[in-house]
Amino acid sequence: MEQDQQEATQKPTSSTPPPSSYTLFLKIMSKRRTWVFLFVLVYAILLSSSWNSLKSILSWYQRQAQPSSSGWPALYASVLLGAVFGVLSMIAALAVAVPATLVTWITIVVLLAFFGKPKRTLVLEGRKITREIAGFVFKILLKEGNLVAAVCAVLGYFALVRKNSGESLSD
Repeated sequence: MEQDQQEATQKPTSSTPPPSSYTLFLKIMSKRRTWVFLFVLVYAILLSSSWNSLKSILSWYQRQAQPSSSGWPALYASVLLGAVFGVLSMIAALAVAVPATLVTWITIVVLLAFFGKPKRTLVLEGRKITREIAGFVFKILLKEGNLVAAVCAVLGYFALVRKNSGESLSD
């Protein structure tokens, strides 16, 4: 009997080991500093692209705005500036909301499992909860993004009009 157990433990398994590239990928992605690097890289790309967008919007405004012109170029530029800042704030809020949402979802599913829900009911409840949480987070992100966009657009409009009128007074 002992010999059967030893033979069973010594027999190679028929499953093939994962490829070394996959194992390396998992090892790299399991490190905290990898995620920090990815987080910083994504935000650097976002800031760089938004900075370039802001510079191009302001250079367009300077080409369009004459001291005697109407406020339309300032309105267009301020709406675009508000949109850029609104999208950027939504992305930043999403980076904070996703981990908090996952923790909330996991907590709810674990609590349902502890209360003895059957697996099939647990899966259905989990899908329903996922839909509700994702919808709730999306609505909040849209509200916050729109609020930031509106505030930045109004402030940008007044700043651009004031800058334009200040240039006309100094001429």
